[in-house]
Formats: sequence, structure tokens, C-alpha cells
Amino acid sequence: MGHLKAIIFIVSTVIIFALMYKIHRKFPYPFLLPILTTTIVMVGVLLVFGIPFSDYMEGGKYIQHLLGPAVVALAYPLYNQRKLIVKFKYTILSGILIAMISGLISVYTLLKLMKMDTDLILTSLPKSLTTPVAMQVSETIGGIAPLTAVFVMVAGFTGALFGPAVYKYSKITSSIGRGISMGSASHGVGVSKLKDYGEEDLSIGSLSMGLSAVFGAVICPIFVFLFI
Repeated sequence: MGHLKAIIFIVSTVIIFALMYKIHRKFPYPFLLPILTTTIVMVGVLLVFGIPFSDYMEGGKYIQHLLGPAVVALAYPLYNQRKLIVKFKYTILSGILIAMISGLISVYTLLKLMKMDTDLILTSLPKSLTTPVAMQVSETIGGIAPLTAVFVMVAGFTGALFGPAVYKYSKITSSIGRGISMGSASHGVGVSKLKDYGEEDLSIGSLSMGLSAVFGAVICPIFVFLFI
């Protein structure tokens, strides 16, 4: 019975994602991003039919295991755009570093002004890192790792939803600018939105996401040691 449940949930998730992807292709609005709409639909289905999340994860865990290969697959557009990356290597590296430091400072300052507990501040700091790294960093600095994963998701969806509007009204037309900003702030979910802009944006975004995880794993604990 367990295997049948797993198959049902895997197939239903894939079908819903395929439908949401088609809708997004026809109506390419940010709020119709497939990963967002699929999540909303699946949550709705689980709530309506009273299906426990643990039951869904009997199949969902296999989809979750595909996250690693999906990230590795981003190396393909990265390879195709290697000349562009080498040409702007200093711009990319400095941009990612500035994005990481400014992100830490802004989150810390905002939560301090809101008089939030130190535990919540520590939990929020790694929000712009990809989930596995963010959770590990959160544990290292004394945050709450599961809650950090939630903040990571919020950061990802926020970037994917509002990033295009920021680019439009700020007149950001450079693939380097879009890629660095989205990859550094909104990791995989945001980077998936860059596909709408082209392979150059996707390549820079995936590179920024990876390097942000590396930089963040080092800078975040140092920031906490110095200021918290």
C-alpha cells in the first residue's frame, strides 16, 4: 500500500506541475510561476482531502531527491556561457560578495529595529542561501534550522514574484545584473525564473547561487561572531 501511495503522489505532483508549466508558458506572469502554483495546488489538495503531510512525503521524498541532480543540471548553461563568465569574473565575484554582505546587514538591522529575539535573527540570516547550506549554517550559528528552511522558501518566492517588476521599473536590462541579484538573493526558486530571460541570465544566476552558498557559509558565522 505504501508503494502505491508513493506512486500516486509522485504522478499527481508531476501532472500538476506539467499543467502549471503550460499555464505559465501561455500567461507568463510572475505569480503563475509553476513551482509556486504547484505548491499552492498540492497544499490545497492535502487540506481538502485531509491527507497528512507524512503520507504525501512517501512519494514526495523521491521528488526531493531530484533536487541535487537538478542543481547539477544548471552546470550545462553555465558551461555554454563560460566565455561570458570569464570575461566578467571580477564583476560577478564582487557583485555576489556585496550582495551577501548587504543582505546580512539589512536583515540584521531590520529585525533589530523590530526588536526581534536573537534566535529569530540568527535563524533569518542565512535566508538567501540554498536550503541545505542555509540549514547547516543556521545550526552552526545557533539558529532554528527548520524555520530557516521556511525563510529560504519565502526569499525564493519573493524574488521570483517581485524580481521582474524590480528589473522593469529599475531599468535593469543586463543579464549580469539580473543573474547576480536573483542568484544571490533568491537561490534556486529565483534562478528558475531567470529562464524566462534567456540562458545568459540563467547561467549567471546559477553561478551566483552556488558562490553565494560558499561565501555565505564563511561570511555568515564571521558576521555573527563580530556583531551578535
